[in-house]
Amino acid sequence: MLAGGSSFSNGHNRPRRAKGPSRDSRGAAHRLLTSSPASSHDRISPPECTESDRAYFDSYAHVGIHEEMIKDHVRTETYRAAIMRHRDSIAGRVVMDVGSGTGILSIFCAFAGALRVYAVEASEIAAQAKEVVRANNLSEKVIVLHGRVEDIKIDEKVDIIISEWMGYMLLYECMLASVIYARDKWLKPGGLILPSHATLYMAPVTHSDRYCESVDFWRDVYGIDMSSMIPLAKQCAFEEPSVETITGENVLTWPYVVKFVDCYTVEAHELESITTNYQFSSMMRAPLHGFAFWFDVEFNGPPTLSSANGLQFLPGGSYSDSYINGSNNRTKRTKSDETIVLSTAPEDDPTHWQQTLLYFYDPIDVQQDQIIEGSITLSQSKENARFLNIHLEYSSGGRSFVKESVMR
Repeated sequence: MLAGGSSFSNGHNRPRRAKGPSRDSRGAAHRLLTSSPASSHDRISPPECTESDRAYFDSYAHVGIHEEMIKDHVRTETYRAAIMRHRDSIAGRVVMDVGSGTGILSIFCAFAGALRVYAVEASEIAAQAKEVVRANNLSEKVIVLHGRVEDIKIDEKVDIIISEWMGYMLLYECMLASVIYARDKWLKPGGLILPSHATLYMAPVTHSDRYCESVDFWRDVYGIDMSSMIPLAKQCAFEEPSVETITGENVLTWPYVVKFVDCYTVEAHELESITTNYQFSSMMRAPLHGFAFWFDVEFNGPPTLSSANGLQFLPGGSYSDSYINGSNNRTKRTKSDETIVLSTAPEDDPTHWQQTLLYFYDPIDVQQDQIIEGSITLSQSKENARFLNIHLEYSSGGRSFVKESVMR
């Protein structure tokens, strides 16, 4: 599942839960292990479940988070469309839903003809998920497992892994590591992962209304000069990243790719710290108030190698070798008509992820074609690996700055 709420205090991400040996026509109950000989894929050591992990899972026991996510029609309908697009790969096969929440994606997979679906959920919402499955007469097909995917035990590998793992700014909440663990331990060679690829973007933005609302307001409050409040107001409004909705009109340039993730090959250690250098050329004269971040994910089939065409993704994959090998496009990539994309970009339909804004304390006036450049590092917090440390260096017009923030 995904982050809930529009502020970070309640923005926590997917869990998994429930047990319950159900049976299908092939006797699914016997596939749940109490003890069995360890195979090679069982010997992957699970990471420790920390206090911060438990707090994170507890936050997903609240129905409001799941209601918000399910009511996000862009999110939910895109997942359903992707499942139905891949129904030929799902029908008659075994699926694992990592962080299944209320079980809606697991049920979509059952509707697509899955032989069996393991709905893995670490939060207490799994108890309700099991009731939802029963109410839809799917207990023989959808098996709700209460626990972390790192801790559950089944005695078969799976053909498909599906997960809605994306957090604000894509990587907040660090749930992708659990998907990677499930992939390495449970996914059959050549298996399907949905979504298959993800891309995090950034772009400079102008947002005078937001700045006026939070800062300039204090200059004249009912005829009273309260400008002495401005330093504190800037700190309170702009110290931490802000999740809010902007439009394409706020964006000053084409976006830059911060990180491309291939879910078939990415390793967890690659996500611990990400650094990239960027350079933009402003398309207009405007005050630069900060940077916006958003992401998209694609639902492609597993990669195949073709001697004629190089690396391909099925069906309708849109990634070229040069892109995967690190070419930094600043423009959005063209998607094929067959590729299903879930986008959180400002110009697309809004989602509950919105966009993540990193505001400066003071805007910078930029001219058309003026260069904005620097670097950004995103790293897992030592305080809590689900938090995101942000180190931003930026310069323009001969002035250089550094901004550090934590997404909690």
